[in-house]
Amino acid sequence: MKIDIWSDVACPFCYIGKRHLEAALEQFPHNKDVQVTWHSFELDPSAKTDSDEDHYQLLANKYGMSREQAVANTERVAASGKAAGLEFDFDNVKHTNTFNAHRLIQLAHKEGKQDEMEERLFKAYFTEGKHIGDAATLQALAAEAGLDASPLLNSSVFTDEVRKDEAEARSLNIRGVPFFVFDMKYAVSGAQPVEVFTQTLEKVWEENHPKNITPLGNEGGVCEDGSCTV
Repeated sequence: MKIDIWSDVACPFCYIGKRHLEAALEQFPHNKDVQVTWHSFELDPSAKTDSDEDHYQLLANKYGMSREQAVANTERVAASGKAAGLEFDFDNVKHTNTFNAHRLIQLAHKEGKQDEMEERLFKAYFTEGKHIGDAATLQALAAEAGLDASPLLNSSVFTDEVRKDEAEARSLNIRGVPFFVFDMKYAVSGAQPVEVFTQTLEKVWEENHPKNITPLGNEGGVCEDGSCTV
């Protein structure tokens, strides 16, 4: 089974959705037969690399709400994250452009370390308050996964891969993330409960591995058990 996930490392629901999917996969008896691939989706392609606004002020300005409302909304997201075993430190989140982070994830995919890199970037951004738009930070995070990001950050390599993912998202009419596609047949949009992922995994597996053959129409004449009564 193949699961394709469109995500942005600056999206808290993508981090929560990742945990929910992982919980479902942990319980799924056929999890070793599941391949997960992460795809790039920039929530704000025009975002600056460096921002003077903190998380709450940025939300307030972007969505036309008060700072108090932004804080309240963020606290609800943090509570959802905590229920999934995540610690969000929104006070220290450093908003940035995630394009280079996406290119790093593409590099990790090529080296077979995509999920590891995705997890490290999520934690760096939401829990550790690291600046994941900063080249030195990305190099250090890549090194933790055994990757050399220097050639990537000094060139435009993997730009085409990011753009291809985003073009595919548009062709699938994906407007928000996280967005999970199972065997290109079923989709789960958003950080749905673990049960939704479990049900989807079971449904796709059963369709791909039917236990019984369902006869169509009424039974006609048959010969069985070595004899044929005519």
